[in-house]
This record gives sequence, structure tokens and C-alpha cells, in this order.
Amino acid sequence: MLLKGKVAIITGAGSGMGRATALLFAEQGAKIVAADLNLQAAEETVRQIRGEAITVQADVADDAQVKAMTEQTIRSFGCIDILVNNAGVPMSFTPIEQVKEEQWEQIMNVNVKSIYLTAKYAVPYMKEKGEGVIVNTASIAGIRARPGLNAYCASKGAAIMLTKALAIELAPYKIRVNAINPGPAETPMLSKFVNGDKEKVEKDIRDVFLNSVPLGALIQPEDIAQAALYLCSDMAKMVTGEVVNVDGGRGI
Repeated sequence: MLLKGKVAIITGAGSGMGRATALLFAEQGAKIVAADLNLQAAEETVRQIRGEAITVQADVADDAQVKAMTEQTIRSFGCIDILVNNAGVPMSFTPIEQVKEEQWEQIMNVNVKSIYLTAKYAVPYMKEKGEGVIVNTASIAGIRARPGLNAYCASKGAAIMLTKALAIELAPYKIRVNAINPGPAETPMLSKFVNGDKEKVEKDIRDVFLNSVPLGALIQPEDIAQAALYLCSDMAKMVTGEVVNVDGGRGI
């Protein structure tokens, strides 16, 4: 087992990449803190794990809730070895002049501020232990822009640079920080990029997303989970500050 005995906080663990990561990490011996704004979804993830796992309902953009999530982890398991910042929000294609300020702020808060908040509270425990791993879910949109995804691209670009800044800052404490750039992924979030219309979603998956992937397939949640497992395991013990594209070649 690659993560035997490790304690892992996974945000956005109620569905998609977060759930896949939680399930895989549990299979590899980790104790899981499944955090999600949707408590029922997180509980379903824990039910599927059937191992050492707890649920925490948390808005990762809220300081007090992130602090409470961290404290619950310590009460339950005594330490924090791994932090996977998977929670995020998308946006539908919107011209910049039509983006509302509250929409911009929500995207930045969930996709960027959350990384700051979770690190703020988890890093002291990692420093105390003398090691730790943080993996941030960014996006291929953070390095390859698309028209109409202005706020989303900006947030993911910021997440990538924050990953690098934390990596260099925390390296002396043996805390590794890396990011994953998923390409177009077959998750519940995908439909939100195209306003949730079922027929339009199906058409756009084929005509926009799928056709942009050289390997000819959408990314599966398990693909991201496997990358996260590598980065959080000792196989990647000398890997920090890196951004791993799991995108079927879209970022080429």
C-alpha cells in the first residue's frame, strides 16, 4: 500500500475527481477526511470507502469552516500528512463585460483563496511532523486560455503559481507541493461550462471539448486520482513545485 497509515484531507470529495481520489487513497491505506459543501455527497463517499474515514461539511472559501475542518481532522486522526485541494467551481462561457462581480469573486474564492486557507491551517501540523504533501487541482485552462472562461482561467493560473510559491517556501520543511492540470473531464462539473442544457452539453462535449483532446477521449476522474496518488506517495519524494498535465495532450 502506497499510503498506509497516512491521513489525507480531500476537499470536494463528494463527487467526481474528489470522490475518485478519496476511494483510491483509501484503497492504498490512507485515513480519509472527505470534505465537501454537500454533506450528503461526502457521506456517500465515506460509505463507499468502508474504512477509516470521516465526513466534514465545509465551505473551503470560509476561514472559520476551514479551521474547523482542520481541527476535526486532528481530533479524529491526530495529524495531517496529505492535503488535496480538489474543490473548485467552473463558469459557463461568458464575455468579460457580462461577468458579474459576485461571480468573479466566487470563482477566485473557491479556486484560489481556498488553497491559501487550507494551507494556512494544515501547514503548521505538517511542519510539526516534519513532512507533508499538498496537491492542488488546477486546470489545463490555467496554462491554455479559452475565450469566455476569463475568470476561470485566471483562477487556475493563480492556483498554479501559488503552488510553485508554496513549494519553494515549504521545501525546507520537507513539505512537497504540486498541482494537477486536468483536461476536459467527464465529471458533473463539465455541464456547468455550457449552462447545463443536456442537448447542448452532449453536442459541446463532442464538438468542443472532445475534439480538443489529441488522444480522443475525455479525462476520467480515476485518471486524476492516479496522478494524485503518485504525487502523494514516496514515488514522488523528490518532486515538488511541478504541474502535471493529465489532459490527453490538450495542452500541447
